[in-house]
Amino acid sequence: MRKALALSLCAVLLGGCASNPADRDISGTWINQVAIDAAAKGGPLREALQAYGPNLEWDVNTKAAQARYTNGFENVEGKLLGEKPGAWAVDFYGSSATELKRDGKQLSQAASENEPEQVFDRAVIPVPEGAPIGASFERALYSAYMGGSWQVVSGNGEGNTVQFQADGQVTGLPGADRYALCLAGDCASMSGGNDSIWLQQGGQGNSWIFARKGKTLEIFQSVNTALADEMPSYTAGDRKWLLEKQ
Repeated sequence: MRKALALSLCAVLLGGCASNPADRDISGTWINQVAIDAAAKGGPLREALQAYGPNLEWDVNTKAAQARYTNGFENVEGKLLGEKPGAWAVDFYGSSATELKRDGKQLSQAASENEPEQVFDRAVIPVPEGAPIGASFERALYSAYMGGSWQVVSGNGEGNTVQFQADGQVTGLPGADRYALCLAGDCASMSGGNDSIWLQQGGQGNSWIFARKGKTLEIFQSVNTALADEMPSYTAGDRKWLLEKQ
């Protein structure tokens, strides 16, 4: 009896010390919060994304053995090969596998030949059902980088209070009711080393160059310096607005 009781107590103790399956679960949406935090300090957006990217968001479904990510330009789908001790391998249909590992409240993507090690946090800002991958990162970035109230110090609408919403709406900026930040892809290639923002109203819009320096935001006209038969190459022209964060 005493032996049975001792064995039972040992099993309980061992069970309590064993790792909780929930601590290894990597299902859900994970965003590159480190890049967002770096951008939120008020510097150039592309520098922060390049320093801590290139991947922006992971979406993982362990039950369906599926994992996908986006780098802001392309969406890549892979298959979970199964859990190894403390990690999951993701196969991208012929290319080298990527390893994902849960480390407490963060998801780590192991370094590879093509990419550095990257860290992701669970997304907390809700997005509409059916939203495309990357929407969680985008909303978190917009909230941290563009959130709050801005005042038009110089330019059309001087004195206005401007608010950039996490869902891409903007109020108080004359001629615009929607905006989108360029994260990667053609818009980044065409703007060289500059940050760019898309502003539109009623479905019609244009790309603008912007420069963020602490609590100031300058928005410039985009000037195409390429020839007619070349890929567009935009540089900053005349300043349209100077905004200051309140």
